Amino acid sequence: MKIVVLAAGTSTERAVSIVSGTGICRALRANGHQAILVDIFSGWKEADPETAFDDAYDIDEAVRYINSFNDHLEEEIASRREFFGPNVLELCRRADIVFLALHGANGEDGKVQAAFDLLGIRYTGTDYLSSAISMDKSRTKQVFHEEGISTPRGITVFRGEKRRSSAEFGLDLPLIVKPCCGGSSVGVSICHTDEELAKGLDIAFRLEESALIEEFIEGDELTCAVIDREAYPIVLICPKTGYYDYTNKYQAGCTDEFCPAPIPEEKTKEIQALAIKANDALGILGYARFDFLMRRSDKKIYCLECNTLPGMTPTSLVPLEASVVGMDYVSLCEKLIEVSMKKYRKEA
Repeated sequence: MKIVVLAAGTSTERAVSIVSGTGICRALRANGHQAILVDIFSGWKEADPETAFDDAYDIDEAVRYINSFNDHLEEEIASRREFFGPNVLELCRRADIVFLALHGANGEDGKVQAAFDLLGIRYTGTDYLSSAISMDKSRTKQVFHEEGISTPRGITVFRGEKRRSSAEFGLDLPLIVKPCCGGSSVGVSICHTDEELAKGLDIAFRLEESALIEEFIEGDELTCAVIDREAYPIVLICPKTGYYDYTNKYQAGCTDEFCPAPIPEEKTKEIQALAIKANDALGILGYARFDFLMRRSDKKIYCLECNTLPGMTPTSLVPLEASVVGMDYVSLCEKLIEVSMKKYRKEA
């Protein structure tokens, strides 16, 4: 198959996306596909769409080319209105499917998916609507409440609103502040005082217009992938210091991950059932990963959020879960393409 692996982009998770995309592209080419790695925003100006998928393609050179735009990205964003880079849409039109290795805004939020639906371009992952709802933690929380899925209490606030104390929000300290549509824990703060709450909101509002203030749950962090409505083995996440922030997620050796999670069997079944329930409530097609907390005091389970384009880096969790059921990285990439194609067979 001719496959464009679409990565990088303009979000705060650009660097992670490049690593995910590089791994996916290598795996697909190793399995015989004509896969190419493309930066959705910077594009590939020198590409000849007629020959771009040739066997002589050099992934390492593609990565160098994409990274060459990193230092000037903000200037480029400010100077133009067109999001799709040179030749991106032409290359995607020529592909049998686009493998979305994008993370964060303008990639995981449904905008690219909606554009591709209008253009008749096939892509991996869920559709535009479930992507948009899942990307917004506030909207996700509303869906969870409506469907009876336990989730931490929280409130959405907006930039420019009058600042209030935790008591005025009706929430007890400590609290978590996070950008509503962020990922990889970028801009997340744990706040033990109202002063820290104010600083946490400042950090979140530098990134987005809205933020979620959420009760802090002291407990174990767990995650569960759902692929084609099948819940995979659960991962118990144990950062060696602090919480599961950006560094602990992507720097090797900073976090211990145990899969299958060493938790009681009834809790494993409960989390897997909740993951499938959350998957269906959000209308996910294909695959996603769901994050949970198990409160230490009483073992109550809370569903936090849904990742519709989960990471595929060497330290990412979905590849770890797949490996436990005997699926290597190459096979996982093939599986994600296979389940993503189902939504097009339904349309045919």
